[in-house]
Amino acid sequence: MPIHKYRHYQPFTLPDRTWPDRVAERAPLWCSVDLRDGNQALIDPMDQDRRWAMYNLLVRLGFKEIEVGFPLASRADWDFTRAVIEQDAIPDDLTIQVMSPIKDGMIEETVRSIVGAPRVVLQVFNPTSTTQRRVVFGMTRDEVKAVALRGAETALKLRDSLPGTEIYLQYGTESFTQTEPEFALEVCNAVLELWRPEPREQVRIVLPSTVECYPANEFADRIEWMSRNLAYRESIILSLHTHNDRGAGVVTTELALLAGADRIEGTLFGNGERAGNVCLVTLAMNLFSQGIDPQLDLSDIDEVRRVVEYCNRLPVSPRHPWVGDFVYTSFAGSHQDAISKGLRAMADDGATVWDVPYLPVDPHDVGRGYQALIRINQQSGKGGIAYLMRTEYGFDLPRRLQIEFAGIVQAVAENGGEVTPETMLRWFEGEYLHDADHEPADQSGGAETALAELLRPYGIEGALRGLHLQPLGEAGGGGEADPGRWVAYVEAAAGTAVRWGVGVGASREESTGRALRSAVRRLASRGVR
Repeated sequence: MPIHKYRHYQPFTLPDRTWPDRVAERAPLWCSVDLRDGNQALIDPMDQDRRWAMYNLLVRLGFKEIEVGFPLASRADWDFTRAVIEQDAIPDDLTIQVMSPIKDGMIEETVRSIVGAPRVVLQVFNPTSTTQRRVVFGMTRDEVKAVALRGAETALKLRDSLPGTEIYLQYGTESFTQTEPEFALEVCNAVLELWRPEPREQVRIVLPSTVECYPANEFADRIEWMSRNLAYRESIILSLHTHNDRGAGVVTTELALLAGADRIEGTLFGNGERAGNVCLVTLAMNLFSQGIDPQLDLSDIDEVRRVVEYCNRLPVSPRHPWVGDFVYTSFAGSHQDAISKGLRAMADDGATVWDVPYLPVDPHDVGRGYQALIRINQQSGKGGIAYLMRTEYGFDLPRRLQIEFAGIVQAVAENGGEVTPETMLRWFEGEYLHDADHEPADQSGGAETALAELLRPYGIEGALRGLHLQPLGEAGGGGEADPGRWVAYVEAAAGTAVRWGVGVGASREESTGRALRSAVRRLASRGVR
């Protein structure tokens, strides 16, 4: 690997950092940029129907701030911004956001796009990084700061220009992560000294991780230092706009919140340029899993995913945190056993605080059922198999029968692939319930005597090791018990061989009789002597 081509980042020393000792206590102010940052990263940008679907979803989820577009970037962005305003589609508790680069005439034109809106965040920005100053713009520090101040002055003049519209100003140093911290602070403070904000004006400073280029702890140090030294800190909202280039967008954002940030711009499931923006769903669910109100309604997380996949025309990974198809699923036997026991303990104890191994949240809380918690393949064990047999079909298998049936399932599953619950039931019925159409064994002399009589024609002497009876469907998760159907599990031994039999019937006696026939058939078919 040609490591000589790359420079190590220059650490920003903050020896008295305080963020490592802080704990998250509340949700930040969320701002979705799906309709702008997310949309501009799509191969096929959203048409108007998809924009509306995304916007309506964001409103339903409870976002209080939504960036509806970059009005001067395209006709489609302009038209959608106008449509949201003209169709009176902005709820009373929602503020829309638009953005404008600091270029001649662009801020004025952007303000034209928001005429009639009740509340708008007007974001103006310019790049400040070392490389962009040198390579893209050929500007000195003073020239870049002058651009920022020119845009800030224009935005300030326009703030009160629209009757009936409350405009909140936001300034962003694009590429904050690649800008010298002292220069980023110099530019931001120059803008703030021009604006002289008061708390009611909701002025914002956004520090974008436009490209994630160093570890999360380094970003947190820089955010804490900025938060300490920004002018008018008590009167402004400090915002983040984080990306995922190093794969650490979530942790970078979480640490930066501890370091003093108040607001987050991101997208649902992390769509965005390159490796994407920070995933707001993951951030919100991380808070929820710690008992903190995320201020977003994610109670039907699969519906959120379906809408986002429709709008973006991109699939959400099956391993995506909190929403992927497999994130509440275990294939490994030890995990399945622990989940099964954890769920049963919760039910038995009547617990109100969630505490189940391998499941940080209750899938029901995000609209998921328990059906997919455990899926069977060659890695699975008796616990998972027993869980599915109980919850899907009401067969609460005794422990030693769990071991026996798991061996049967695993022997077949060694060929590869997943074993569906329907397939597993078919194997169970073929192995144990093959005698359902035969007359139950006569138990007038008792189950032990009936077993001996059934074995006699095969020349086998056996003993009854165990008999378990229960209404079918009883015992947790299999639905209501059916008092009209009973299941019997019989454990029979002959010599060193032990086989189980299972029977289902309309009474205790009928189910026991069928279970005895099942056990005898399985002993005899294996040539036991």
